[in-house]
Amino acid sequence: MSNKVEQLKGKLIVSCQALPEEPLHSSFIMGRMALAAKEGGAVGIRANTKEDIQEIQSQVDLPVIGIVKRNYGDCKVYITPTMKEVDELMEVKPEIIALDATSAIRPDGQTIDEFFQQIKDKYPNQLLMADCSTVEEAIHADELGFDFIGTTLVGYTEQSRNLKIEENDFEILRKIVESVKHRVIAEGNINTPQKAKRVIDLGAFSVVVGSIITRPQLITKSFAEAL
Repeated sequence: MSNKVEQLKGKLIVSCQALPEEPLHSSFIMGRMALAAKEGGAVGIRANTKEDIQEIQSQVDLPVIGIVKRNYGDCKVYITPTMKEVDELMEVKPEIIALDATSAIRPDGQTIDEFFQQIKDKYPNQLLMADCSTVEEAIHADELGFDFIGTTLVGYTEQSRNLKIEENDFEILRKIVESVKHRVIAEGNINTPQKAKRVIDLGAFSVVVGSIITRPQLITKSFAEAL
């Protein structure tokens, strides 16, 4: 693993994403967001679309976890769902590509096992991160050979809808760390510095923080609702 990726150990990755319907949707703005994150001490960036990643790479020399969010009809898988999205990301070569590694079937009818193998056959040296929603999915992704196991989708899928990443002192994360041999990246609803520190203390390799840093409309909403 490159030194660039090793520098993520014990440190903060900031997710700089804005979807088309959000006020900050713009590759230029995400590039500046990444620069602000770097100034604040982030050592990695998670980003969506090759356009945003290209702009971010022009602004900061930090490792990038790249994804493409795309909806295919009523398919539940939307994080880098098919080879089309992987090919797009490979045009800008992020250090890590993340994809939905849940038990759901991809838009083209593939299982995660088939899709993982397809990516490995085409891009054998590309580092891959599994966005999982349950302990079982994390263990399965680990067995498949994903380089990083993420808690990204805990609480966001049918099979995990009653789960919360922070419940019982991050019990799900602790179970995953105990059960897998690959590195675990904690992600999802980690919205305070204390929680970020706690997941590292519990054995996560790195931690991704997004909305609480980079989505001002949601941060504002929490203040406005409190009043």
